[in-house]
Amino acid sequence: MKYHIDTIPIWDAAKLDGECLMCALERRTELGEAERYLGASVMEPDTRIQVNKRGFCRKHHGMLFGMSNRLGHALMLESHMIENRERLAKSWQALEKAGEQLEAAGLGDKLNGKVKGLKDSVKKEAAAIREMAGTCVMCDTIQDNMTRYMHTFFHLYRSDTEFRTKFSAGKGLCIPHTGQLLETAAEELSGKELGAFVRALAASEKENLDRIQEDISWFIKKFDYRYEKEDWKNSRDAVERTVNKTRGWCVGKEPNE
Repeated sequence: MKYHIDTIPIWDAAKLDGECLMCALERRTELGEAERYLGASVMEPDTRIQVNKRGFCRKHHGMLFGMSNRLGHALMLESHMIENRERLAKSWQALEKAGEQLEAAGLGDKLNGKVKGLKDSVKKEAAAIREMAGTCVMCDTIQDNMTRYMHTFFHLYRSDTEFRTKFSAGKGLCIPHTGQLLETAAEELSGKELGAFVRALAASEKENLDRIQEDISWFIKKFDYRYEKEDWKNSRDAVERTVNKTRGWCVGKEPNE
Protein backbone atom coordinates (compact mmCIF):
# COMPACT_ATOMS: atom_id res chain seq x y z
CA MET A 1 0.00 0.00 0.00
CA LYS A 2 1.59 3.26 -1.16
CA TYR A 3 0.41 6.52 0.36
CA HIS A 4 1.07 10.01 -0.94
CA ILE A 5 -0.52 13.34 -0.06
CA ASP A 6 -2.42 13.27 -3.37
CA THR A 7 -3.51 9.63 -3.11
CA ILE A 8 -4.63 9.55 0.54
CA PRO A 9 -8.09 11.10 -0.17
CA ILE A 10 -8.73 8.52 -2.90
CA TRP A 11 -7.66 5.65 -0.67
CA ASP A 12 -9.85 7.01 2.13
CA ALA A 13 -12.84 7.18 -0.23
CA ALA A 14 -12.23 3.65 -1.48
CA LYS A 15 -12.15 2.31 2.10
CA LEU A 16 -15.65 3.68 2.75
CA ASP A 17 -17.03 0.94 0.49
CA GLY A 18 -19.81 3.26 -0.70
CA GLU A 19 -21.74 3.28 -3.95
CA CYS A 20 -19.27 5.69 -5.58
CA LEU A 21 -15.86 6.73 -4.28
CA MET A 22 -15.88 9.75 -6.60
CA CYS A 23 -19.12 10.97 -5.02
CA ALA A 24 -17.45 10.72 -1.62
CA LEU A 25 -14.51 12.77 -2.88
CA GLU A 26 -16.76 15.33 -4.53
CA ARG A 27 -18.93 15.78 -1.44
CA ARG A 28 -15.92 16.14 0.85
CA THR A 29 -14.47 18.76 -1.49
CA GLU A 30 -17.79 20.60 -1.64
CA LEU A 31 -18.18 20.77 2.14
CA GLY A 32 -14.57 21.88 2.52
CA GLU A 33 -15.06 24.66 -0.02
CA ALA A 34 -18.23 25.88 1.70
CA GLU A 35 -16.40 26.10 5.02
CA ARG A 36 -13.46 27.84 3.36
CA TYR A 37 -15.58 30.55 1.77
CA LEU A 38 -17.31 31.28 5.06
CA GLY A 39 -14.06 31.21 7.03
CA ALA A 40 -11.01 33.44 7.07
CA SER A 41 -10.71 33.34 3.28
CA VAL A 42 -13.75 35.63 3.04
CA MET A 43 -11.34 38.49 3.72
CA GLU A 44 -8.60 37.36 1.33
CA PRO A 45 -8.40 39.68 -1.72
CA ASP A 46 -7.87 36.87 -4.26
CA THR A 47 -10.88 34.97 -2.94
CA ARG A 48 -13.11 38.04 -2.95
CA ILE A 49 -12.10 38.84 -6.54
CA GLN A 50 -13.16 35.38 -7.70
CA VAL A 51 -16.40 35.46 -5.69
CA ASN A 52 -17.22 38.94 -6.97
CA LYS A 53 -16.68 37.82 -10.54
CA ARG A 54 -18.42 34.42 -10.54
CA GLY A 55 -20.63 34.29 -7.45
CA PHE A 56 -22.38 31.07 -6.39
CA CYS A 57 -25.11 28.95 -7.95
CA ARG A 58 -28.46 28.42 -6.19
CA LYS A 59 -27.38 25.08 -4.74
CA HIS A 60 -24.24 26.48 -3.17
CA HIS A 61 -25.96 29.62 -1.91
CA GLY A 62 -28.34 27.22 -0.18
CA MET A 63 -25.40 25.38 1.38
CA LEU A 64 -23.75 28.59 2.55
CA PHE A 65 -27.01 29.93 3.98
CA GLY A 66 -27.56 26.68 5.87
CA MET A 67 -24.17 26.88 7.57
CA SER A 68 -25.36 29.66 9.91
CA ASN A 69 -22.68 32.21 9.18
CA ARG A 70 -24.88 35.05 8.03
CA LEU A 71 -22.18 37.71 8.36
CA GLY A 72 -19.65 35.83 6.23
CA HIS A 73 -22.32 35.20 3.62
CA ALA A 74 -23.39 38.84 3.69
CA LEU A 75 -19.83 40.13 3.24
CA MET A 76 -19.46 38.14 0.02
CA LEU A 77 -22.92 39.11 -1.20
CA GLU A 78 -22.28 42.82 -0.69
CA SER A 79 -19.21 43.01 -2.90
CA HIS A 80 -20.69 40.59 -5.44
CA MET A 81 -23.80 42.80 -5.73
CA ILE A 82 -21.66 45.90 -6.23
CA GLU A 83 -19.81 44.23 -9.11
CA ASN A 84 -23.04 42.85 -10.60
CA ARG A 85 -24.60 46.29 -10.66
CA GLU A 86 -21.53 47.74 -12.36
CA ARG A 87 -21.53 44.98 -14.99
CA LEU A 88 -25.27 45.33 -15.57
CA ALA A 89 -25.20 49.11 -15.98
CA LYS A 90 -24.29 48.88 -19.70
CA SER A 91 -26.96 46.24 -20.28
CA TRP A 92 -29.67 48.40 -18.69
CA GLN A 93 -28.58 51.33 -20.83
CA ALA A 94 -28.66 49.27 -24.03
CA LEU A 95 -32.02 47.70 -23.13
CA GLU A 96 -33.63 51.02 -22.30
CA LYS A 97 -32.46 52.47 -25.62
CA ALA A 98 -33.70 49.43 -27.55
CA GLY A 99 -37.01 49.56 -25.67
CA GLU A 100 -37.58 53.21 -26.60
CA GLN A 101 -36.80 52.54 -30.26
CA LEU A 102 -39.05 49.48 -30.38
CA GLU A 103 -41.96 51.42 -28.89
CA ALA A 104 -41.48 54.16 -31.49
CA ALA A 105 -40.93 51.79 -34.44
CA GLY A 106 -43.29 52.02 -37.39
CA LEU A 107 -44.14 49.84 -40.37
CA GLY A 108 -41.10 51.12 -42.27
CA ASP A 109 -38.79 50.01 -39.46
CA LYS A 110 -40.26 46.50 -39.64
CA LEU A 111 -39.79 46.34 -43.40
CA ASN A 112 -36.21 47.65 -43.43
CA GLY A 113 -35.07 45.24 -40.70
CA LYS A 114 -34.55 47.79 -37.95
CA VAL A 115 -37.01 46.04 -35.61
CA LYS A 116 -35.25 42.72 -36.15
CA GLY A 117 -31.93 44.34 -35.30
CA LEU A 118 -33.37 45.81 -32.11
CA LYS A 119 -34.81 42.43 -31.12
CA ASP A 120 -31.40 40.87 -31.70
CA SER A 121 -29.91 43.54 -29.43
CA VAL A 122 -32.37 42.58 -26.67
CA LYS A 123 -31.49 38.89 -27.13
CA LYS A 124 -27.78 39.73 -26.93
CA GLU A 125 -28.19 41.55 -23.62
CA ALA A 126 -30.44 38.78 -22.30
CA ALA A 127 -27.75 36.20 -23.09
CA ALA A 128 -25.12 38.31 -21.33
CA ILE A 129 -27.31 38.60 -18.22
CA ARG A 130 -28.02 34.87 -18.19
CA GLU A 131 -24.32 34.10 -18.58
CA MET A 132 -23.43 36.42 -15.71
CA ALA A 133 -25.95 34.67 -13.46
CA GLY A 134 -24.89 31.18 -14.52
CA THR A 135 -21.41 31.02 -12.99
CA CYS A 136 -20.34 29.57 -9.65
CA VAL A 137 -16.89 29.78 -8.11
CA MET A 138 -17.57 26.70 -5.96
CA CYS A 139 -18.72 24.58 -8.90
CA ASP A 140 -15.58 25.56 -10.82
CA THR A 141 -13.27 24.77 -7.91
CA ILE A 142 -14.96 21.43 -7.26
CA GLN A 143 -14.66 20.50 -10.93
CA ASP A 144 -10.96 21.41 -10.95
CA ASN A 145 -10.40 19.21 -7.89
CA MET A 146 -12.36 16.32 -9.37
CA THR A 147 -10.36 16.48 -12.59
CA ARG A 148 -7.19 16.20 -10.51
CA TYR A 149 -8.66 13.29 -8.53
CA MET A 150 -9.55 11.49 -11.75
CA HIS A 151 -5.96 11.68 -12.97
CA THR A 152 -4.61 10.67 -9.54
CA PHE A 153 -7.00 7.71 -9.55
CA PHE A 154 -5.24 6.31 -12.62
CA HIS A 155 -1.82 6.90 -11.09
CA LEU A 156 -2.96 4.66 -8.23
CA TYR A 157 -4.73 2.19 -10.48
CA ARG A 158 -1.59 1.65 -12.56
CA SER A 159 0.97 1.63 -9.76
CA ASP A 160 -0.76 0.08 -6.75
CA THR A 161 -2.01 -3.49 -7.08
CA GLU A 162 -3.79 -3.34 -3.74
CA PHE A 163 -5.78 -0.29 -4.80
CA ARG A 164 -6.67 -1.88 -8.12
CA THR A 165 -7.94 -4.97 -6.31
CA LYS A 166 -9.86 -2.86 -3.78
CA PHE A 167 -11.57 -0.86 -6.49
CA SER A 168 -12.43 -3.89 -8.61
CA ALA A 169 -14.04 -5.61 -5.61
CA GLY A 170 -16.02 -2.53 -4.61
CA LYS A 171 -19.52 -1.29 -5.44
CA GLY A 172 -18.47 0.60 -8.53
CA LEU A 173 -19.35 4.20 -9.35
CA CYS A 174 -22.44 6.27 -10.03
CA ILE A 175 -23.34 6.58 -13.70
CA PRO A 176 -22.15 10.22 -14.14
CA HIS A 177 -18.75 9.51 -12.58
CA THR A 178 -18.44 6.33 -14.64
CA GLY A 179 -18.67 8.44 -17.77
CA GLN A 180 -16.15 10.97 -16.47
CA LEU A 181 -13.71 8.27 -15.40
CA LEU A 182 -13.93 6.58 -18.82
CA GLU A 183 -13.16 9.90 -20.53
CA THR A 184 -10.10 10.33 -18.32
CA ALA A 185 -9.08 6.71 -18.89
CA ALA A 186 -8.89 7.35 -22.63
CA GLU A 187 -6.33 10.08 -21.90
CA GLU A 188 -4.34 8.30 -19.19
CA LEU A 189 -4.04 4.67 -20.31
CA SER A 190 -2.33 2.96 -23.21
CA GLY A 191 -4.35 0.86 -25.64
CA LYS A 192 -4.00 -2.46 -23.81
CA GLU A 193 -4.36 -0.86 -20.38
CA LEU A 194 -7.45 0.98 -21.55
CA GLY A 195 -8.95 -2.19 -22.98
CA ALA A 196 -8.47 -4.11 -19.73
CA PHE A 197 -9.81 -1.23 -17.63
CA VAL A 198 -12.88 -0.72 -19.81
CA ARG A 199 -13.77 -4.41 -19.66
CA ALA A 200 -13.27 -4.59 -15.90
CA LEU A 201 -15.27 -1.42 -15.24
CA ALA A 202 -18.13 -2.49 -17.51
CA ALA A 203 -18.36 -5.84 -15.73
CA SER A 204 -18.32 -4.18 -12.30
CA GLU A 205 -20.94 -1.59 -13.26
CA LYS A 206 -23.29 -4.18 -14.73
CA GLU A 207 -23.01 -6.33 -11.61
CA ASN A 208 -23.61 -3.41 -9.26
CA LEU A 209 -26.48 -1.96 -11.27
CA ASP A 210 -28.10 -5.41 -11.20
CA ARG A 211 -27.71 -5.35 -7.42
CA ILE A 212 -29.34 -1.94 -7.17
CA GLN A 213 -32.15 -3.04 -9.46
CA GLU A 214 -32.86 -6.05 -7.25
CA ASP A 215 -32.92 -3.86 -4.15
CA ILE A 216 -35.35 -1.27 -5.56
CA SER A 217 -37.61 -3.98 -6.95
CA TRP A 218 -37.70 -5.77 -3.59
CA PHE A 219 -38.39 -2.46 -1.84
CA ILE A 220 -41.48 -2.04 -4.01
CA LYS A 221 -42.62 -5.61 -3.39
CA LYS A 222 -42.51 -5.01 0.36
CA PHE A 223 -45.52 -2.71 -0.08
CA ASP A 224 -47.51 -5.62 -1.46
CA TYR A 225 -49.41 -7.45 1.32
CA ARG A 226 -48.16 -10.77 -0.05
CA TYR A 227 -44.60 -9.84 0.92
CA GLU A 228 -45.21 -7.85 4.12
CA LYS A 229 -43.90 -10.66 6.34
CA GLU A 230 -40.78 -11.15 4.23
CA ASP A 231 -37.42 -9.74 5.29
CA TRP A 232 -36.50 -6.32 3.87
CA LYS A 233 -33.10 -7.76 2.88
CA ASN A 234 -30.89 -4.86 1.75
CA SER A 235 -33.71 -2.68 0.42
CA ARG A 236 -34.60 -0.25 3.21
CA ASP A 237 -32.47 2.52 1.67
CA ALA A 238 -32.93 1.35 -1.93
CA VAL A 239 -34.61 4.58 -3.06
CA GLU A 240 -31.70 6.73 -1.88
CA ARG A 241 -29.07 4.41 -3.29
CA THR A 242 -30.86 4.13 -6.65
CA VAL A 243 -31.08 7.92 -6.98
CA ASN A 244 -27.43 8.32 -6.03
CA LYS A 245 -26.31 5.54 -8.35
CA THR A 246 -28.10 6.99 -11.36
CA ARG A 247 -27.38 10.70 -10.80
CA GLY A 248 -24.56 10.97 -8.28
CA TRP A 249 -24.93 11.50 -4.54
CA CYS A 250 -27.68 13.96 -3.66
CA VAL A 251 -30.01 12.27 -1.12
CA GLY A 252 -29.82 10.15 1.98
CA LYS A 253 -26.86 9.35 4.16
CA GLU A 254 -23.74 11.41 3.56
CA PRO A 255 -21.19 9.47 1.45
CA ASN A 256 -18.44 10.25 3.96
CA GLU A 257 -18.77 8.92 7.50
